This record gives sequence, C-alpha cells and structure tokens, in this order.
Amino acid sequence: MNRTSLQRVVLCVLLALTGICAARAQTPDNDDAAIRAAIAEQAGAWNRADIPGFMQAYEESPDTTFIGQSVGKGFQPILNRYLKAYSTREQMGTLTFSDLEVRMLPTSCGKVEYAVVIGHFHLNRAAKGEATKDDGIFSLVWRKGPHGWKIIVDHTS
Repeated sequence: MNRTSLQRVVLCVLLALTGICAARAQTPDNDDAAIRAAIAEQAGAWNRADIPGFMQAYEESPDTTFIGQSVGKGFQPILNRYLKAYSTREQMGTLTFSDLEVRMLPTSCGKVEYAVVIGHFHLNRAAKGEATKDDGIFSLVWRKGPHGWKIIVDHTS
C-alpha cells in the first residue's frame, strides 16, 4: 500500500469515527425531564406508602449501592432496609424533594449514559421508627440502560 492509499484509509476511518461520535452525541433533550419525572414518581410512591414503587427508580442489580450511615449493596437489601426502617405509613409521612440539580455526564463522544442529581429531601411525619432523620441532602448517580434512567448509587445524609 502506498502512502496516498494509506492516508485515504486513515482519513476514511477518522471520518467514520467522527460520524459515530456525532450520532452518539445526539442525546434526547428529555433526559433531564425523564430523571425529574422518575424522582417525582418516587415521591408519589413514597407518599402512598408504596416502598416497592419508590424503589422502581433504582436499578435492580446486586451492584446498586446505598450510602447512608453505612454502605449497603444490592437492590433487594436496599429494599429490605427501607421496609424495615419505615414499617408504617406514619413513619413514612410525606416526602418532598427540593433544590434538584441534574447534571448529565457525556462521554468524550458526547453520548450521555450517566447523570448526577443532587438535592434536598424532607419528611413531614408524626412517627419515627429506625429512621429518625427528617431532612437531609442526597447525591444520586443515574445510568441510562435498557429500562431507562435508573439510580445505581444513592448517597443520602
């Protein structure tokens, strides 16, 4: 292969890669809205005392992580923790989220598969069980997968 042919091949490969990256960079404008809608659905489920519904925003994976007073791993153990800590509707109360900031994390090609959300939570409730904290802050790492946007890491304090 002569030098000119090699240059043409390299140019074609670079143009193809640029096209792939450009196609991946076209992230739907509704990613932010989809995450905010999932968070609103979480609050709605919580306020109906539906912990399994609340957990629908989490990725059902053994790697899903909750960081609070300790580190918990796995969708099912996190669900069990919520069920134990908030065993009655009175202990759950009413949940509100505020000051939400959604930050998309694009790859070098511009494709968005991850996002970070920070915000505040408040529980208005009459009774407390194992969980005694009514106000706090959180950061969530979301991953866009085959089932949409799901929480893979929840750090709540």
